[in-house]
Amino acid sequence: IDYKELIENKELVWIPMADGRKLSSRIVLPKSCYKKPVPAILEYIPYRRRDGTRARDQETACWFAGNGYAYVRLDISGSGDSEGLVEDEYVFREQEDGLVAIDWIAKQDWCTGSIGMMGISWGGFNGLQIAAHRPKPLKAVISLCSTVDRFNDDVHFMGGCLLNENLGWGHAFFNFAALPPDPLMVGDETWRKIWKDRIDGVDLYPAKWLKHQKRDAFWKHGSVCENFDAINCPVLAVTGWADGYTSAVFSIAENLNEKCKGIIGPWGHKFPHQGVPGPAIGFLQECKRWWDHWLKGVDNGIESDPKMRLFLQDSIQPAAHHDTRDGRWLGIPEWPFKGIEDITLNFAKDMLTSTAPAETSSSIINISSPQNVGISGGEWCAYGLGKIEPDLPLDQRIDDAESVCFDTRPLKNDLNIVGEGSITIRVASAEKKGIVAVRLNNIHKNGTVERISFGLLNLCHNQSNEYPANLEPGKFYDVKIKLKGVAQNIPAGNKLRIAISTTYWPMVWPSAQQNVLRIQPKYCNLVLPKLINESDLKDVIFERAEHALPLKINIKNRGNDSRKLTFQIAKNLYEFLVKRDDGTYIIEDIGTEITHKKTKLFKIQKHDPLSSYAKLTSLTKYKRAEWNAKIETTIEMSCDENYFFLKGDLKAFDGGKIFASKHFNERVQRNTV
Repeated sequence: IDYKELIENKELVWIPMADGRKLSSRIVLPKSCYKKPVPAILEYIPYRRRDGTRARDQETACWFAGNGYAYVRLDISGSGDSEGLVEDEYVFREQEDGLVAIDWIAKQDWCTGSIGMMGISWGGFNGLQIAAHRPKPLKAVISLCSTVDRFNDDVHFMGGCLLNENLGWGHAFFNFAALPPDPLMVGDETWRKIWKDRIDGVDLYPAKWLKHQKRDAFWKHGSVCENFDAINCPVLAVTGWADGYTSAVFSIAENLNEKCKGIIGPWGHKFPHQGVPGPAIGFLQECKRWWDHWLKGVDNGIESDPKMRLFLQDSIQPAAHHDTRDGRWLGIPEWPFKGIEDITLNFAKDMLTSTAPAETSSSIINISSPQNVGISGGEWCAYGLGKIEPDLPLDQRIDDAESVCFDTRPLKNDLNIVGEGSITIRVASAEKKGIVAVRLNNIHKNGTVERISFGLLNLCHNQSNEYPANLEPGKFYDVKIKLKGVAQNIPAGNKLRIAISTTYWPMVWPSAQQNVLRIQPKYCNLVLPKLINESDLKDVIFERAEHALPLKINIKNRGNDSRKLTFQIAKNLYEFLVKRDDGTYIIEDIGTEITHKKTKLFKIQKHDPLSSYAKLTSLTKYKRAEWNAKIETTIEMSCDENYFFLKGDLKAFDGGKIFASKHFNERVQRNTV
């Protein structure tokens, strides 16, 4: 939709901070706001409003401005063109700056004084974090793909297991923190000094985060689950089943105030009006309804919307990418919902059954997975959907073959699973440390196996994430593993499977030893949330997706994304290579040419966890007239039984000549990981 005649774009507006720093913002306004002030929507992230998120912002900001809202896209301190340095994720100073910015926006003559915060991922996180401070102008939040628990439900750890996304995202942040400001925004005389200061301030973030291997004060900071009651404004929490962040929507719906709502569609890490796998929805219109009610006081029925709107996915043949998913929307009036009932399936030899285990059963099953189990798991978070990159899990038979599996008989009736399940197993470890990975799979009639959920647990974290403890080898423990939330139909005739392994590579960094787990099926069970009654469900209708006219982009090179697995038979060595090449393109309205590409390489020998190795590289380049800036970064990680070893290299080039560089070489002690 073309709103050009209705809106005004302010390319650079400086917002002053309390200590004298200035943060850079782009503000898109309705032209009518000078006569009739409007509420403002704030998005506050470090991803460069000028040239990083510009294409996405254009479609969103102009749509909101054309529909009666000011849109403020603010660069976090030290990012984009903002002054100061990037210190780390979600630091207290970032929250303080956000409070100052909200106060400044509310006092502008074009603003009514009512503000909403909106953002995906980082912007979803800090929307919740700032809401916990209760700034008076902040009337409502829309938080997408975020978390309420930074230790358990972010890119770093899952169930106490070290996710390799700690390294992947850490490397991306390593690159972001060192990018230069735009000389046209900060001046030809100062941009190099700002750039050098940023490079000098860069840290090796994966190592910094890895020094906190338990849920200590570092992770509690910014985890709003520490005090849900601090947030008293309405929150609309949104995510997709293919995203890494689903838990927060369930937590927010259950634990925050009664005005909060949740939406979960079939998408990956995307805004729902751009959602892949589809169907995409008219999400901007949903946002407008939310803002109209909470920021303008319009009585539009938003409070009568279902507490949760969840997309119930149909069963599908597994593939690395889906353009769309078949299914239907469920309008759930409250959460938890009385129409969902937990069912329990017990383990018996190699079966899952509703029958209670025999009292005389005393069988024990041993499992010691090769280090390559997990190669069909896909990405922890599906970032690349909609491009070429195949992010989703594959047919699970290759992983199931080297796991312990428990299957149901063919289902007599359709089963609709809606919510977060769990698995309890009685297990003994041969080593003091170990992990267990569990997968909930859907076995199709033709034999293909679709992963529909999974869970991870570092067994040392069984009792506590805050106070993990080594295991007593040979001792049996009853452990409970939470499954990732899902809404999925399993048709009659298909079977359910639980697959258990002691590794899950390359998603998870392995334990130090090749472990053997002993499992007592008699004391194991699976609990699933089953939709048993739909009579109280509400209708869910979304409009078709809308957005403002896109930017004009001149694509010089489209790039190419891929994931590739190779196995060297003589060395028993697996190599997993992910390439993401965004190509080279010119944003025409600012004349900037951008190139970005990165690789992730993981290696491991089939029976040696200490052979685990990762290397990540990236290149980012900006060109315009006399401006020619480039950053190259590399991070490597390896380990032995007691330590993780990380190396980081950063090189910055100005006009093809080396401008600055930085090198890191760190050793981090393993602590029950």
